[in-house]
Amino acid sequence: MPSLRLGSIAPNFEAETTQGHIKFHDWIGDSWAILFSHPGDFTPVCTTELAEVARKAPEFAKRNVKVIGISANDLNDHEKWVQDINEYGTKSLGPTNVQFPIIADGNRKISTLYDMLDEQDATNRDAKGLPFTIRTVFVIDPKKVIRLTLSYPAATGRNFDEILRVVDSLQLGDKYRVTTPVNWQKGDDVIVHPSVSNEEAKTLFPEVTFHKQSYIRTTPLNV
Repeated sequence: MPSLRLGSIAPNFEAETTQGHIKFHDWIGDSWAILFSHPGDFTPVCTTELAEVARKAPEFAKRNVKVIGISANDLNDHEKWVQDINEYGTKSLGPTNVQFPIIADGNRKISTLYDMLDEQDATNRDAKGLPFTIRTVFVIDPKKVIRLTLSYPAATGRNFDEILRVVDSLQLGDKYRVTTPVNWQKGDDVIVHPSVSNEEAKTLFPEVTFHKQSYIRTTPLNV
């Protein structure tokens, strides 16, 4: 199976989730999607992450982003885990209500399809001897194209503020022919895309700044 890279079409699949049966591409529809994986239910780092994703539901919705988790357990475990996530999150972060679906992937079929299994570490196995799922993030656009992949070690919690920042950057670039510089935050100046000529830049971005380095042109973008 060829490796999934940026620009690959996200593989389609059918799955049972805590929100019912889905066909992945149909579920995405005209939205952006974030697929993020977990090695198993009732794991401490992942519990904190799922609670945070639930807390940030309005932020994802503002960006037309759907989120979906995947873990190598069955639906019964998922439903019990959601109760734990909501209880932990409410006590630690504020009101928490997991409304996004979590895929049941006990046979690792989807994890294999997305190359999310830790096959190299022979010690990283569950009680059945199956490899654990790597903690991976895929950002997928409405055309079902993979725009970002991140893989995290088991000991380090993911930063969903950073994932939202990347979504903001991608959506801005798709719409306005710009890129974003180091440490960019929403509202900061952006970089005019190299495909835009200087004359075009003056028209498209009246406040453009031409730097000494001719290949760097920055502009505010009030959107």
